[in-house]
Amino acid sequence: MASAELEGDDEAVAEAEQEVTIHNALTANALTANALTANALTANALTANALTANALTANSLTRGALRDPVSRELLSFIVSCALPEEDSIEVKVDGVSYSFDGDLGLAPEWGKKRGSCDENCQEWVSACLLARVNYRGEHVMISLRGKNPALSSTKWERARYDTPEATYFGNVFHKPQSLFACLAPGKRSIPRVCGPSLDNCPIDVVGECEDVCDGPKQDGSFSDCHDREPLKLPCGDHVFPRGTDRYKASVSVFLE
Repeated sequence: MASAELEGDDEAVAEAEQEVTIHNALTANALTANALTANALTANALTANALTANALTANSLTRGALRDPVSRELLSFIVSCALPEEDSIEVKVDGVSYSFDGDLGLAPEWGKKRGSCDENCQEWVSACLLARVNYRGEHVMISLRGKNPALSSTKWERARYDTPEATYFGNVFHKPQSLFACLAPGKRSIPRVCGPSLDNCPIDVVGECEDVCDGPKQDGSFSDCHDREPLKLPCGDHVFPRGTDRYKASVSVFLE
């Protein structure tokens, strides 16, 4: 979590210390098949077990996967999204120790003894991972908001990060992966995540958030999003086609 010092305003300082802002530098390559499928950080090998050092190293699939630096990059973001900032995991691979720090705490139950990551946990962690993809792998501070209690925002944060970008949702642990985003009102692109065009975006941009999600809520976030745009009836009403999936977990991103 980020903190800030504001002279002459103790209340603002207290709020700033609780803001849900975090860097994004997860590469699309680490998020997609290379790290999740080929290297065995899959639902069966990862989410069925506790997100602890013992569980990670006891499983031969995850232990083998963590030899790859791309998989370690992905795991660092998974731990950061799932576990609170007071938690960390230290894993030794081939005699080398690697530390992975918690931060947001979207699924703290996963880090408990005998914990696991059910569908709700998977969706929250997935939405967080998708929100933190950066086209160039650069560190840019972003504000994350949503209906998970861990994403409650302060007045200070909302004032500073006041430019809505997009909302992210899906399930990266499923095979095939579900990687979705929708555009904030008035937006036509997501250069931070997709680069110069939506055409080759690693995430499927399904339309405008006002069409595919509920909201916006008071903090500007959207929730309960669908994986495709609705059909538009002549009278102006919308109806979603059969087979459309709805995701209860979603993360809306705001920029400075």
